[in-house]
Amino acid sequence: MKEVALPLPMFAFTVATRAAIGVGIGLLVSERIAIPRRRAIGSALVAVGALTTVPILMAIRRNLSSRRDLDRTGIDRSDRLIGATRFARKGDEIY
Repeated sequence: MKEVALPLPMFAFTVATRAAIGVGIGLLVSERIAIPRRRAIGSALVAVGALTTVPILMAIRRNLSSRRDLDRTGIDRSDRLIGATRFARKGDEIY
């Protein structure tokens, strides 16, 4: 099973869109509200939830592709850093 780490705002956005889809489907199935109003509100919620799925999937895909750079030890290996140099730090002196 793959682990996906999402920041809290993205996770809240994901939960809210799933809830919108659920409430929209519930409204479409229920019978307590007048039919035209129920269909308008329910279909709008389902449409908004479905359309906001695209940014969520893109964020999850981006997160999974960045996790591929980690090897089994958990050390980040990036092709952008190959050949990069760093400035000497305290303690790097040669004795």
